[in-house]
Amino acid sequence: MSYTINQVAQRFNISAYTIRYYEKEGLLPFVSRNKSGIREFTDSDINIFTTICCLKNTGMSIKEIGRYIGWLMEGTSSIDERKNFLLKHRNEVLKQISTLEDNLKQIDLKIETYQSPDAVRIINESIKFISEEKRLLGLQSTFNKHFTDGYGEA
Repeated sequence: MSYTINQVAQRFNISAYTIRYYEKEGLLPFVSRNKSGIREFTDSDINIFTTICCLKNTGMSIKEIGRYIGWLMEGTSSIDERKNFLLKHRNEVLKQISTLEDNLKQIDLKIETYQSPDAVRIINESIKFISEEKRLLGLQSTFNKHFTDGYGEA
C-alpha cells in the first residue's frame, strides 16, 4: 500500500509542509516518487518515518536525525554507528524523563497544597515566612501589597 504526503501528515498529526521540510533537509531519501513526480510513502517508509518522528519528539535535532538517516541508507555497514548513536540518545531521553518526573513531583506538591482544606492558612504562612526572610536580609518583600499587609498576612 502507498500513502500520499497528506495522508502521512494526517496520520502523524503534522503538516505536509513539515514533511516537505524534512525532505529538503535530507531526512527522506528513502521516499520514492511515482511517474507523475508525486511522493508515495510505502508501509516501510512509514516505519522509518515513525522513527524520524520519535527522534524529533525526543529532542534530537534535524541535523542529528539526518546523520542517523545517512547511516540507515548505508545499510549494514553502519549498524554499530546507529546502535551507539541510539544508545547515547536513549540515555539523554532517560535524563529528560527523570527531569520531567522531578518536575511532576513539584507540580503534584503544589496541587496537593491548593486542594488542602487548609490551603489559605498554608499559603499565608508561606507568604509570612518569605516576607520575614526577605526583611531579615534587608530586602523588600516581593508580594503585592494588595494581597498582604507587608508581613504576609492576607
